[in-house]
Amino acid sequence: MRLFHSNRALWDAVLLTLVGIVALILAIAINFHEHLDAFLHANENWQLDEVFTAVNIIGLLGLIYAARRIHDLNAEIRRRNEAEANMDWLANHDPLTSLPNRRALESRERLLQKRSKDKHHVVYSIDLDGFKKVNDLVGHQGGDILLRAVAHRLQSVLPDAEVFRLGGDEFLAVTHRPPQMNCLQIGQHIMQTLCVPYDVGGMTSEIGASIGFALYPDDSIDFNDAIHCADVAMYAAKKAGQNNVYAYERIMEDRVVRRAETEMALKRAIRDHSIVPYYQPLIDLKTGTVRGFEALARWKTGPGQFIPPSDFIELAENAGLIVELSDNLLRQACLDALHWPDTVRLAFNISPMQFIDRQLGLRIMKILNETGYPPHRLEIEITETALIHDVDMASRILRDLRETGIRIALDDFGTGYSNLSQLSKFQFDKIKIDRSFVMSFDSDKKQGDIVRAIMGLGQGLGVATTAEGIEDANQLEFLKNLGCDFGQGFLFGKALPADQASKLLTDTRDGPVKHHSAA
Repeated sequence: MRLFHSNRALWDAVLLTLVGIVALILAIAINFHEHLDAFLHANENWQLDEVFTAVNIIGLLGLIYAARRIHDLNAEIRRRNEAEANMDWLANHDPLTSLPNRRALESRERLLQKRSKDKHHVVYSIDLDGFKKVNDLVGHQGGDILLRAVAHRLQSVLPDAEVFRLGGDEFLAVTHRPPQMNCLQIGQHIMQTLCVPYDVGGMTSEIGASIGFALYPDDSIDFNDAIHCADVAMYAAKKAGQNNVYAYERIMEDRVVRRAETEMALKRAIRDHSIVPYYQPLIDLKTGTVRGFEALARWKTGPGQFIPPSDFIELAENAGLIVELSDNLLRQACLDALHWPDTVRLAFNISPMQFIDRQLGLRIMKILNETGYPPHRLEIEITETALIHDVDMASRILRDLRETGIRIALDDFGTGYSNLSQLSKFQFDKIKIDRSFVMSFDSDKKQGDIVRAIMGLGQGLGVATTAEGIEDANQLEFLKNLGCDFGQGFLFGKALPADQASKLLTDTRDGPVKHHSAA
């Protein structure tokens, strides 16, 4: 037990001890007690002996009080030290899995570096595949149970490794690498262990894992670089699909650099409004006239040179740029559509990533107010995937949009993970049949049956249907016979810039759109 907690307290104790010793020596030298006793007897009528006794008792009680307060102070110091230790533990550990966190990893990098000068290590970067979908299905409590189980499995399969949870569904493991160790085989064993089904609150749940690993010092100059290399390999494994294990290669670094350069170029393009909407005609199959246009993003890099949306939309989503990009495109599309006849609608796609934003409806209405575009002429297209992440949130957003007069179309119907029970919770004005069904129904009878079923569903629900990817007259005739309401595809024309879209409306004012060759 520490009685002294500062130099000042120590010096006070030493000084008071010296004063006491000096006082004792003086008292002995002058017979202080005999003189005091004689003085008290000589002045008995003043009751000085009782006063002296009371002073001694008070002094004794003061000592007892001081001792108790010192005891309390030491207890408080112990509690404070324990609290500080707990705070330090919480700052360096994930409270859910009890694994060290990213901060602990950063603080241990130097220690690992010093400890490993003459040793070889392997760093595994582990990202769970499909965790978000499981989390949506079983809830956050079920997701927590799953993460704890993953942490336990990692510690079991790598008992000598230091395992970290970096956040979300990302983990990192650092372990010693003896010469005979097969790192790829160990990585595959980790992946197979994590893929074994989990019991989550009585439900069986399955996830996958994308794993990348890097060798130290073979692939890196220090541990921080080794972690980066393992991350690069993990992202390459994840990009290749679920349940892959990749070793780090230098060429992966080049891909990461190119991706970073593309991301910077994308940021500049959004800032400079180089990504503009093009408009693909939506045709009334009964009359052959233009009833609307779907706005499609085009990134113009030079005269006649474009980067297709498939190359940058996903990048914009992953880089957190999709909201700004979408707002810019919608604002420009609304301004362009103001020049169209009142009977022509604008269809606009909303990314599934945007449906986690509670302010989505407000942002759309703000753009409509800024541009003066009527809400009843706007049709928002959403995919099934956008709905199943958070059904309640999506339901509120769609309800708010429909209350303002905006129409809702379910895009790429039949290609997502939803079911009819989930979709029955939403109200739609249109169902869009995905191009994959339309383009292959003539060679695959099952695809044709699916198209018929979707048409029957739309007619039963009383909502319009649009077929995508119509490229030849046979497909058009088949869809018209089924009673499909609208269509789009190369047969009617490719996506056009704003001025050509307006010209198309002028040219077809008195008749149907001319058909084009798919080539």
